[in-house]
Amino acid sequence: MSEYDYIVIGAGSAGCVVANRLTQKCETTVLLLEAGNPDTKPEIQIPLESPNLPRSELNWGYFSQPEPYLNNRKIFCPRGKVLGGSSSINSMIYIRGNHQDYDCWQSLGNPGWSYQDVLPYFKKSENQQRGVDAYHGVDGELSVTDIQAPTVASQRFVEAAVAIGYNHNPDFNGVQQEGAGIYQLTVKDGKRHSAAAAFLMPIVQRLNLTTQTGALVRRLLFEGTRTVGVEYMHHGQLHQASVNKEVILSAGAFDSPKLLMLSGIGEAQHLQKLRIPVVVDLPGVGQNLQDHFLVPVAHQIIAELHPTITNPVVDRVIAGLDPAVTSNGNAEAGLFLHTEGNLDAAPDLQFFFGNILWISPGTTLSGLGFTVTVSLTHPQNIGSVSLLSPDPKDPPIIQMNFLQSQSDVQKVIEGVKIMRQLFDTSAFDEFRGQEVGPGAEVTSDEALEAYIRSVCVTGYHPAGTCKMGTDPMAVVDPQLRVRGVTGLRVVDASIMPTLVGGNTNAPTIMIGEKGADLIKAAGGV
Repeated sequence: MSEYDYIVIGAGSAGCVVANRLTQKCETTVLLLEAGNPDTKPEIQIPLESPNLPRSELNWGYFSQPEPYLNNRKIFCPRGKVLGGSSSINSMIYIRGNHQDYDCWQSLGNPGWSYQDVLPYFKKSENQQRGVDAYHGVDGELSVTDIQAPTVASQRFVEAAVAIGYNHNPDFNGVQQEGAGIYQLTVKDGKRHSAAAAFLMPIVQRLNLTTQTGALVRRLLFEGTRTVGVEYMHHGQLHQASVNKEVILSAGAFDSPKLLMLSGIGEAQHLQKLRIPVVVDLPGVGQNLQDHFLVPVAHQIIAELHPTITNPVVDRVIAGLDPAVTSNGNAEAGLFLHTEGNLDAAPDLQFFFGNILWISPGTTLSGLGFTVTVSLTHPQNIGSVSLLSPDPKDPPIIQMNFLQSQSDVQKVIEGVKIMRQLFDTSAFDEFRGQEVGPGAEVTSDEALEAYIRSVCVTGYHPAGTCKMGTDPMAVVDPQLRVRGVTGLRVVDASIMPTLVGGNTNAPTIMIGEKGADLIKAAGGV
């Protein structure tokens, strides 16, 4: 049986960071296990291909259970099954969330997780194209860059937002989040800069790091309540590896709780029904699932008047740029706002403006167009993750519970109305065509609610299923140690006690940075 100081499970946004930081000291040995394959597919590196990746073999292909508030539709729940995890298939938008998100974490009993505490970790990872300032760093591994030549339509979106009273915000990760602007991306030299590209590829030659892809962890190994190793399948063979110090679980909001439960850590009654021996009765495992959702407002354009105005390929060819590497093929512009106009409160709506015509998966629309998706920054939906069976190859049972709150529905309706007001400005007069979603005939709140429930999909930001805290439903403490056992931590988005207001990739990388420091401090690394 091979022996390591640390075993990291999952080479995603957090796991790659943890592996990088723990192996900086050459005598510290680390085994990094990733169930997916190497990130060698060329499409991964091409930003314009990002909309196609979630429907590829690079994704676990999870679906939720029938959702009771979405007409019993099953919701597609993509998660990256590849080195880099979901950072290798996402839309590369770099958003940290709101300052108040992290102050809230601290107020919930998690000292050391306030915004001022975590800001240095965001800065540590970042190589900001615009340079260093109070909010940004340039010495980190992760490249954060501006979109080259955003489409005319994306620029018009920002102009229109300003025209109806919102401020222009050139930096959603700076002084304040509120306002409209162009998103920054995790792109380097025209290629996707995933967590694997940023933190793992530069260190693959370190002799103290062993990385195995195609390695599906079946369970954690314990002696009593002490974590002593892992059991995993690799190329059809069963392997075990032992650990001297700690196992770090970084498999994400679906698979981290799944592996804890497979290993006997979870709600005892659920485990006993599946004949899994209980190591620790920890009822919070798999609970508190939170995620953003998206509702589209889509328009056709008058193509014969402006055939290039929203086309990211044509626009960039005209500008002398390579379209494949200068657009994420998805959302370029965005807007954060508070529906009550209270700048002292965190925004409650986020919008993504994209140069594509889209309503929902499986919907066929012809022609060119543009779509904005409405997203609540802090939705009230609380779901869960549980086990289908004791077989590690079976997917988890996922229940999202999107739109279980009527107040969430009302906020989305307000968001749709704001977008209609925005698209009715003169900025879009030259090329605005027919609204195809919800459709101009859908005007009443009742009709809008029916549309919203019929098209709502995930925002790809699941979190919270191994939440950090000190209450009875907390799974990890503020040092990210799993309660009731020793030698085991969870370091990924599942530890978020509440969902951050924005995309989750940057916050998950931050969690990896801070988690690595906590591990190193405890282990003398």
